[in-house]
Amino acid sequence: MSGWYCYMLECADGTLYTGITNDLEKRLAAHNSGTASKYTRSRLPVKIAFTETQPDRASASRRELEIKRLPRSAKLDLMR
Repeated sequence: MSGWYCYMLECADGTLYTGITNDLEKRLAAHNSGTASKYTRSRLPVKIAFTETQPDRASASRRELEIKRLPRSAKLDLMR
């Protein structure tokens, strides 16, 4: 895998977490081992619900912010 990714995780309690990474598999493993984020640490296991490739870190960060500002209903639409 190459490039940057904006991703959304679905946590065990049904909540959604949005982030960016340049190694999706490694980041998912870190989330599920409890070492990636305080938010997901108490909501394990998590699974990937949505991914989007971005050309660079700046673009991924901008898209992450856009998604975080969306209401839950719009985030669920992205996942479909």
